Amino acid sequence: MAKYDIKSIPKRLKNSPFFSGIVILPLLLSGCVTTNPATGGSDFTPFMSPAKEASIGKEQHPLVIAQNGGVLDEPDLAGYVAVVGGRLSAVSELPSSPFTFTVLNSPIVNAFALPGGYIYVTRGILALFNSEAEMASVLGHEIGHVTARHSAKRYNQQLFTGLGATLLGAVLKNKELSNALGYGSQIYLKSYSRSNEYESDQLGVRYASRAGFDPYAAADMLSSLDAQSNLQDMIANRTGQQRPPEFFATHPNTKDRVSRAFAAAQKTGLAQNSRSRGQDRYLNAIDGMIYGNDPAQGLIKGPVFSHAPLRFTFRVPDHYRLINSAEAVYARGTGPSEGGVIIFSGDDLKGRNMMEYTSQTWKSFVKEASLQGLEDIDINGMAAVTGFQNIMVNKIQSQARIIAIQYSRDKAYFFLIITPVNRLDGIKDDLQRMTYSFKKLSAREAQKIKGKIIRVVTVQKGDTIGSLARHMAFKTHKRDRFLTLNGLNSNSNLRAGQRVKIVAYNK
Repeated sequence: MAKYDIKSIPKRLKNSPFFSGIVILPLLLSGCVTTNPATGGSDFTPFMSPAKEASIGKEQHPLVIAQNGGVLDEPDLAGYVAVVGGRLSAVSELPSSPFTFTVLNSPIVNAFALPGGYIYVTRGILALFNSEAEMASVLGHEIGHVTARHSAKRYNQQLFTGLGATLLGAVLKNKELSNALGYGSQIYLKSYSRSNEYESDQLGVRYASRAGFDPYAAADMLSSLDAQSNLQDMIANRTGQQRPPEFFATHPNTKDRVSRAFAAAQKTGLAQNSRSRGQDRYLNAIDGMIYGNDPAQGLIKGPVFSHAPLRFTFRVPDHYRLINSAEAVYARGTGPSEGGVIIFSGDDLKGRNMMEYTSQTWKSFVKEASLQGLEDIDINGMAAVTGFQNIMVNKIQSQARIIAIQYSRDKAYFFLIITPVNRLDGIKDDLQRMTYSFKKLSAREAQKIKGKIIRVVTVQKGDTIGSLARHMAFKTHKRDRFLTLNGLNSNSNLRAGQRVKIVAYNK
């Protein structure tokens, strides 16, 4: 949660994809068939010229950055990724087309592409790579989605398939609330088809081998991503957590992707060569990189969210799972709280009193529903206002309640809580406790909140997987996390002089 600004109201329905489709229908009828230089197959991408692809990518680029934690503030690492990406795009079928490579400040393990050559990797997925060649395999894969025009075709399809989400969310006035309830959709997080994934895997291997990287790194990278996905599934199942969409949610995994990637590497005629993987260069580049939540955007620890720079903390009920974003902090209910959503954010008061702030904030989120039961309350010595209204959400009778808290003379925060009415009696006391858990942090308390970083260490004589895993900055699954982070398995042996990654607290 980097920003605490109330977002502007989205464009009216007349500017939705439905009406855009009507305007551009003649272009659909005039589409033409061409041969794709990357795949050799026929291309029919209606109303999507290369110029249009570039325009779409340019338009969506700042939105992608805003919705994914912003750009990672590490220029050397960003430059390194761009150089490797540039080597790969230069040997693609579009060597003269501009490609833009961006490292997102997000802990989610993901990479994706937009039409027009916009390629994104998160620091979450960078933490999982163990060599330059592994990073190149994923960058090449995403370049393949662009050269094969998968991202452009998917965008076209979304113009039509997204109508249901647009109409279903019409009851809600604010895009962030609609997204939190599951109605919003982001085109770049939609899954590719299995055939698209196979094709991009092949293209990624092609570009990596042409650029001088070990093409066998692609199979290793897919194995690591699969291990990471399995680990997160295990942790989520044991804790009841809800997983955010990661790489295999947007790039469907199949059992034979690893073997297909290995076979593609064999077809290049190149031998496996660890010296062409650039392991030391890569580990040097990510040593000290932020891991997990960025303290500057707030940290999640179980049900507790704390923001050291802004000096506040609160705790959601146990059956809610926290998700941090650049716009707000979200919590979604599970089990007995299923269907419940909490949004936390804030804004400058700008001379408004608390009643004005509460009313205007409410109107920016909920459509045509006035507040009832407005009352002044006190939250740990801070003046606050609360009110509610019953609304229909996805054909479910729900209560929407806002609690706005004056943190300082010119700053206020708010909770917006959506709860199905049939679950309200069982959860309202916990929600009330959450409200009163919001408190200011002292300077000393804020200083104790530490983030995590990637630390590269050299294996010493006598070190074992178990001894190094004990240094991982987690309370549970230390060994499994260490193995996955380093692309190892339980049968792997460490050797003195080998470099490995651990996750450490940032002192």
